[in-house]
Formats: sequence, C-alpha cells, structure tokens
Amino acid sequence: MVTTLALVDDELFDRHCALDRDGQPTAHPERPERLRAARAALEELLRNAGPESLAVDALSPRDATPEELERVHGAGYLSELESARGGTGHLDADTYFAPDSVAAAIRACGGSLAMVDRLLDGNADFGVALVRPPGHHARPDCAMGFCLLNNVAVAAAHARARGLERVMIVDWDVHHGNGTQEMFYDDPSVLYASLHQFPFYPGTGAASEVGTRDGAGYTINVPLSSGAGEAVYLETVRQLLAPVIADYDPQLLLISAGFDAHARDPLAGMLLASETYPRMLEALVSAWDGGGRGRLGLLLEGGYDLQGLEQSLGATLRGLLSAEGAPSPDAETARASSRHESELWSALTQAKRFWKL
Repeated sequence: MVTTLALVDDELFDRHCALDRDGQPTAHPERPERLRAARAALEELLRNAGPESLAVDALSPRDATPEELERVHGAGYLSELESARGGTGHLDADTYFAPDSVAAAIRACGGSLAMVDRLLDGNADFGVALVRPPGHHARPDCAMGFCLLNNVAVAAAHARARGLERVMIVDWDVHHGNGTQEMFYDDPSVLYASLHQFPFYPGTGAASEVGTRDGAGYTINVPLSSGAGEAVYLETVRQLLAPVIADYDPQLLLISAGFDAHARDPLAGMLLASETYPRMLEALVSAWDGGGRGRLGLLLEGGYDLQGLEQSLGATLRGLLSAEGAPSPDAETARASSRHESELWSALTQAKRFWKL
C-alpha cells in the first residue's frame, strides 16, 4: 500500500534568519540550518522507501488570512507584526525578526492550514509541516520564545472552523507550549496535552494546570525534571495519553513536533533517543479508534542539534510508514527513575479527575 504524505515546505521559511547590526547572518539557535536538517531526513526517507510505498504530495503553502489568524491572535498584535514587516530587531529578548520573518510566519500558518485541508479532504494519509519560525510559545497578543505566530493553534482553530468538534494537540517539544495552552484553556473542543521539562522555560505547565470552565480537564500537563529518558516518556503515553485519546476520540490529531528533548540538544536536559519519538507516536495512535491514517499531522517546533533533529524526524517519518513502529526497548533496561515515576504519578492524579485511566 502506498502512503501519501502531505508535505508543507517553502523557501520563504529559510529567509527567517537572525541578523547583526550590519545586516549579516549571526548565530542563533533557531536558524535556517534546522530546516535543512529536516529536509535531509525526508530526502533519506524517500531514497529508502521508494515510490511503491511512499508518495509525497508537496503542497503549495499560501498565506494565512487575517481572519484565520484572528481565531487565536488579537487584531492589535497582528497590526504590530505588520509594522515589523521588512525590518530587523527583536519582539522579545529571545525572538528576533528579519525583513522576511513576518512573511515567513504568515506563510507557515497558511501552510499548516493547507496541510489540515488536505487531511480533512481525504487526500493524504499523514501530514508533515516543515515550518519556520516555530509557534507554540506565541501567545494571543505577543511573540515569545522564538515564535511569532502559533502555527498549531491556527491549524486547530481552522479544523474547528471546518466543522470538527474534537481536535487533540500533543506537544512533545521539551518546552511547554504556553501559547497553545492559553488559546484553548477554556475550550473542550481542543484537547491540549504536553510533556515537557519542568521547571524550565517558559515556567508554565504544572500538572495542576488542567483548564478552566468548560475546558476543565482538556489541558493535560506532564512536567518532568531534567534527565528524563525514554522509559518515563513511553509510560506517560501508555498510562495517560493513550487512554485519553481512546476516550476523547479526536477527529484530528496534531503533533507539536519539537525534537529538543533529544539527548544531544544543547538547550535542554532530557535524554531521549531518536527512536523514542516513533515509539511514542505508535503507542498513541494504536489506542485511537482507526489509528492515525488520514487524521494525523505533524508541525515542526524546536530541536536545536542538527543531527538530533534530522535523526529524530527521520525516525518519526519511518514510523509513519510502519504499522508496527520502532521496536520497544527491553523493559529491564528502560525503567524510569523513582523521581520521574513520582512526577508521572502527579500528572496521572490530576488527569484521573476527568478521565478513566
């Protein structure tokens, strides 16, 4: 069976680049080379898979409209971004903009919408959006943490506007997606679940943050201290996220696919291997009625070691082509520490207030 992968990419994403006062490229963790590493992972997959098993549907990303962005972002903030178009500077201490950055961010959101449309129209088995800048820290009214606009939130809101009643976002980036959480904190139609290092930037994502009003229970946070490895991540998926996805039965699953929990990443302190990501994904979708085919899209977030990013994305894409995913590690060599087990138990205790686990 041929798997059709809807792919979002655009050369405009490469032109989002930190510049010095003389207009020359300067060092920054969120750099165009990240996207080149992601493309290399896809190219290797294509070489090894062959046309008899994989067809790539390269989408033509469009710009998101102001109306589509205003589903999650304030009009005042969007006007501020427009004022920054063509310029150079910083929107916060971490978040730079260059002459093409605003255009790239709007195109990244539009590409994410194109991926959602292709999935909802039944023309792809899976979707992958290789977008820059990343998005999950962008709040309704401000940029934050390398992010200008919130790609995954714009995509989820678009799916809702197309009539879906249940969208789930799983965020496995090492940093908590505070912007995404904020946008849907009182909304049961978008379930947000995050595994992240804590305490760590941006300081949000405690297990007690579960949503409010009608959205109570529809935010799930699993904050883990540094040094967490594959064992506790897989147990989190198996004990918590898999039962939730089985119960919630989302009509669309979006992954905020950051790969900075990899052991090689310089900006964090987690110990995941490249093969951890497809193992998490396989454990998640195997609990989902009908699996993820036709209803699963990945959007690139963080990942700042180029080798770790390329290998992790490549492993994840290979997992999408395999019904069995990556082999699980031997149980005797993959035990979570007592500290991380306690942290998972705290998250489970919160989730059990709302879900049958």
